Amino acid sequence: MTAAELRQALTAPTPKHIHLIGVAGSGMSGIAALLLGLGHKVSGSDKVHTTEVERLIKKGLAFHCPHSSGCVHGADVIIYSSAIKAGNPAYDEAVRLGLPLARRADALAAIMDSKKGIVVCGMHGKTTTSAMTAHVLRAGGFKPCHYVGAEIPILGTNARWDSEGEWFVAEGDESDGTLINYHPEHAIVLNIEPEHLDFYKDLAAIDAVYKRLINQTSGKVFYCADDDGARRVCASHPRAISYGLGAESRYRITNLTTENFKSRFSVSKDGKTLGEVVLNIPGAHNAVNALASIALASEIGQSFESIVSALESFRGAKRRFEIIHESPRQTIVDDYGHHPTEIAATLATARTGGHGRVIAMFQPHRYTRTQALKDEFGKAFALADHVFVSDIYPASEKPIPGISGQTIVDAMVAAGHASATHVPEISRIHEAAASVAEDGDLLLSLGAGNIHEAGQRLAQDLKMRDTLQSVMGQGRIKLYEPLSKHTTMRIGGPAQFWVEPESEEGFADLVRHCFDENIPLMVMGRGSNLLVRDGGLPGVVAHLSRGDFQRHEVNGTEITAGVGVKFKQLSALARTANIAGFEWMEGIPGNLGGGLRMNAGAMGIQTFDQVVRLRFCDQDGNIFTRTPAEMDIHYRSVPMLRTNYALSAVIAGKPGTQAEIDTTIAESVAKRRSSQPVAASAGCIFKNPSAIPAGKLIEELGLKNFSVGGARVSEIHGNFIVNDGGATSADVLTLIKEIQTSAERTRGIHLETEVQIVGVDL
Repeated sequence: MTAAELRQALTAPTPKHIHLIGVAGSGMSGIAALLLGLGHKVSGSDKVHTTEVERLIKKGLAFHCPHSSGCVHGADVIIYSSAIKAGNPAYDEAVRLGLPLARRADALAAIMDSKKGIVVCGMHGKTTTSAMTAHVLRAGGFKPCHYVGAEIPILGTNARWDSEGEWFVAEGDESDGTLINYHPEHAIVLNIEPEHLDFYKDLAAIDAVYKRLINQTSGKVFYCADDDGARRVCASHPRAISYGLGAESRYRITNLTTENFKSRFSVSKDGKTLGEVVLNIPGAHNAVNALASIALASEIGQSFESIVSALESFRGAKRRFEIIHESPRQTIVDDYGHHPTEIAATLATARTGGHGRVIAMFQPHRYTRTQALKDEFGKAFALADHVFVSDIYPASEKPIPGISGQTIVDAMVAAGHASATHVPEISRIHEAAASVAEDGDLLLSLGAGNIHEAGQRLAQDLKMRDTLQSVMGQGRIKLYEPLSKHTTMRIGGPAQFWVEPESEEGFADLVRHCFDENIPLMVMGRGSNLLVRDGGLPGVVAHLSRGDFQRHEVNGTEITAGVGVKFKQLSALARTANIAGFEWMEGIPGNLGGGLRMNAGAMGIQTFDQVVRLRFCDQDGNIFTRTPAEMDIHYRSVPMLRTNYALSAVIAGKPGTQAEIDTTIAESVAKRRSSQPVAASAGCIFKNPSAIPAGKLIEELGLKNFSVGGARVSEIHGNFIVNDGGATSADVLTLIKEIQTSAERTRGIHLETEVQIVGVDL
């Protein structure tokens, strides 16, 4: 289909049936909006259903999901995105039927030819500048059509057809060379540098496309004189108009200040001051982009006062330094920047906001770009305090061996960056960023793929964190705290919300809120007798170790203690007060709360053998006190504490002397050292079967020192699995299964785990 035939089909008064393959993409959805505005019957297909598709359906789009051969039947013209290749059923059927086919850029050029076109092009800043230009011209009464590459709240949509206006502002995509399709009235060239080297051979090939575009421009060419590439290609054009910060620019910015994500600057033309501009989007680079809009609007006759008013009301495009969460504690910004130049500019802008540290989450876009620009990426993040890099968003490219997110991390380290981390899974990158976030930080999600979803997840977490803090009152909350830091086995993924209340009432309120809102809740003490899966724990993990939960009082031969008090600490308190009966606690690694929950014990004694009274709260946040006689208590199990939460207990001993106590403690410690490993472990893994102790059974099975990954059956005690360093929960679980299978197969004994296994897998 020739360009003339396509122009006739799309702009003639007689409506056509036009089908768009890949209609959900930002570029194709804009074409659909324009065609609907022109009065055509428009259908489209895609593999996903989006909010933009919903909006288009309300305007008349017939949508098909997924792609199918039948959806192109009856269409007069087929338009397809650059992501659509042979093998797509709709595309293949259109080829088989011999239907007229056109690329997205061909369709846009054909539609634009019916108006006075303004093409905004360059490697960076196209979307914001084209949106600003359309907004300025609309404020000036020009009623322009527009087509931009993102959702623009102030414009209402990413594309709009207006039959009354004579101007058409469009973002021109240089990635596939289709800039040569346009024959605009005016062009704005923002910058030219090496990019899209999967398509272009070199910079000379890129220059050639831009030169052809400006030679096809019938009116003026506005170019940024601050950019070497734009100046190189455009300066010699007979109708070129320069703009920028430099003194040689015809339109020039002076007195530029950037503060609190706003810019203020003066504008002059040919040395004569035109006035002052306030721009409510951040960054010096956006001030220069605004100057491009000012120059163009001025040249077609719009008053400077009208331009200034429009720019002050402009609020930017989606995913262009978009603030998605703002609170007194942290701010989250999402940005589309995926090229080193864009990243450096975005980080420089982030530094103007008066925040503390800048933490960046970056998703590289395309293997070819990562490979070609890895050294530039390494330098681009210099202004970020912490950077987390996911694996690459392929954008239909095939992987290149040896190229991944780690490639950029290596380049950053080589460039001297102090904190760069590879987080392969994009679904978990927000966890890594949240785990280091502090009050006052600004967190950035950067990239052209789906990294914005990480920013949204983080924003939801921060909002919930603030709600939990409000409910609980005094105390501390951390996001995605690694539970490997809090378990005796040094294994475990992160807790979504690690919460440390300081008062019983605050904790009770937190419990009630979690159950009212269906938020998972677990109380975790010292992390003994506990195995947390590698995916961690969603919801709230409460660690009762502060304030009320650390209080203790000795009264005669009784000790009243909060559940955060360690067993070892209770043993020491009892010794100091000459109270015997607490010696067995000396070698127990946990705290009172964990001991109460599972009725822990040693030396033939169980926790509840000594409990006088227990104070606890239920799921509604009500606080009660009970005696052991009022409770159902079993070996290593207290059913009531599965659905209620211990707060404190009164524990009884008997009179004793320090000498007697020391002797008993020494005997207990010596026995433990000789019979239990000192390496990191969770304690006994299995309950003892009636026929034989679990440790002896495992020894008889010949499984001592048997290992999986970094997890190993202790050579000292068969019922202990130790972490030799780097073990994962998956290693331990595999080892547990091997032991259970061996016991069942060879001895007919079913081994039941004593260790509590919680959390989700990776």
